[in-house]
Amino acid sequence: MTDDSDPYTVHDRLPDPDTFARLREVTGMSSRSREGIERGLPNSLHAAVAVHEPTGETVGMGRLVGDGGTVYQICDMAVHPDHQDRGLGTRIMERLEAYLEREAPPEAYVNLVADVDGFYEEFGYEELRPASKGMHRWID
Repeated sequence: MTDDSDPYTVHDRLPDPDTFARLREVTGMSSRSREGIERGLPNSLHAAVAVHEPTGETVGMGRLVGDGGTVYQICDMAVHPDHQDRGLGTRIMERLEAYLEREAPPEAYVNLVADVDGFYEEFGYEELRPASKGMHRWID
């Protein structure tokens, strides 16, 4: 629901590929190939988007990926810079967390790569170090 004081609505759905690429770009996230986007988005377990209702523009997103049982990863959290500091990231995370509470079995492992200090901690996430460290590699 929207009202005059809140022109945003958060929906449980995927962003389209163009929006996904645009939001990653404008928020300074690394790019993904079009092929990767088109293959990956439909394989999401769940997603949420924030829509600026006056313009119909999708201005925020977040996804859950994983095996649907033992491992879940929160990824692609992004809010367009022109629409930040309005609680949209929190509202998107609340949708992802609600899905996890409903669907994830006991002892499921949920991970993420935090790029904003203090944000994910509000949802109960903790830094892994020194017990573990995050790692990555790129496919050329």
